[in-house]
Order: sequence, then C-alpha cells, then structure tokens
Amino acid sequence: MKIAEYGKPDRETVLLLHGGGLSWWDRRAAAELLADRFHVVLPVLDGHAGSGAAFTGIGDSADRLIAMIDREYGGTVPLIGGLSLGAQILTEMLARRPDICRLAIIESASVIPSRATAALIGPAFSLSYGLIRRKWFAKAQFRYLRMPEDLFEEYYRDTRRIEKRDMIAFLKASAGYAARPELAGCRAEARIIAGGKEQGRILRSAEKLHALLPRSVLEIKDGLYHGEYSICHPEEYVREILEMTGA
Repeated sequence: MKIAEYGKPDRETVLLLHGGGLSWWDRRAAAELLADRFHVVLPVLDGHAGSGAAFTGIGDSADRLIAMIDREYGGTVPLIGGLSLGAQILTEMLARRPDICRLAIIESASVIPSRATAALIGPAFSLSYGLIRRKWFAKAQFRYLRMPEDLFEEYYRDTRRIEKRDMIAFLKASAGYAARPELAGCRAEARIIAGGKEQGRILRSAEKLHALLPRSVLEIKDGLYHGEYSICHPEEYVREILEMTGA
C-alpha cells in the first residue's frame, strides 16, 4: 500500500482517507496543518493512481488498512477520517474492528445502496471513459467537484491513470454499499458530517449512521456540497480534529 506521510513517526498517528477518484493530495492541506502535532498517514486507496493494487471491494480495502494498522501501529490509532469512498471504507473498518480507532470522522458517506445507479455505472463509463483524458472534460468535472484550483493538475494527472476496470469497480461498490448492523458495537467516538447541499441519499445516510453508531454526533454543514468541508475548509476540519483529540 502506498502512503504519503507528514509529521514525525514517533508522534500519535492519524489516518486520513481520500475520496473516490481523487488521491492522497485531497487530504494534504489538512495533513500539513496537523503535522506539528501528529504523524499523519495518507494512504492511496486501492484502484487509484499509484496505489499498486486493483480495487476488489470496500471490504477488501478495509481489510488491507486494518492489516496495515496491525502491522505498523499496534492494532489501533487515535483517529481515522474518511471522505466519500474513504468514509465508506472507514465505516466498514469500524464494523469489522470496533476498536480500530478511538475517534472517527465520517464525511459524506453513502450507506444506503442504490442498485439502479450501480447497474448503470458499467455501461455509462464504458462509453464515456475516454473523455477522462480530455482536459476540457476534466476541467468540467473538476469545477463540478468544487475543489481548490491548485489541485487541478494533480487531479487531471491521477484521474487519467485510473484503469477503467478500477473506476467502474469502485463506483459500483460505492453506489451499492450498505451500512452493516455490526456498527452498533463500535467503540469509537464518531462525528458524522455531511454538507447541507448534498444529495438526499447522503443526508439520509448520515442520519442512518448516527442511529447505528452509539457514540456519534451528527453535523450538517450548511451551504456545503459533497466533500467541500474537508477539502475546501481544511482549517475548520483540522480545528475539529484538534478539538476531538484534545491536542
């Protein structure tokens, strides 16, 4: 598993998991702000540019991250944060290992499956995948995602490097993902975050996660779209992490 690291390795470790179709650099601004207090680890999720592994499922990705935490960090870390696909993988980690972290930030996770969406992804991307390599199309997609302009070149570079089979696989898995009842046994304190302008399924998913996770707080960020909170407002995101950890 490929990772980017910030801060000194002898400090407490925080894992931040990026969104689907993006990469570790969507967490970079937050990691830089945290680096003087924590060892910040930014894994590249399976199936993404430079990961070194195909995407074979949210459960498999969760298992690989759990194995890394077991191997490198003694089986648990203070905090894991995840966005979108990264948040779904984090949710799966919490269901499989309720003590994998003490604190969790689950942002913009869909945990209510849409089988119709999942069924359409394969045909749609088989027809449109070639457009990803066109800069004008990438710019249109990037504007839709509302990310800071200084991330575009990395977005364009890495999106072009995602294999079609991986993109279809993680998009289908994301659309079909359902929260597991085992989350009721999770021991972590969790903050469940969604933007007020997100799709209804994301907002309903946030409510469902809040109901499932016994030690959770639900936060709806007014006026924000999918992923905007942590990517576009890293100072606020980091302030929340520091408040949670007491650092």
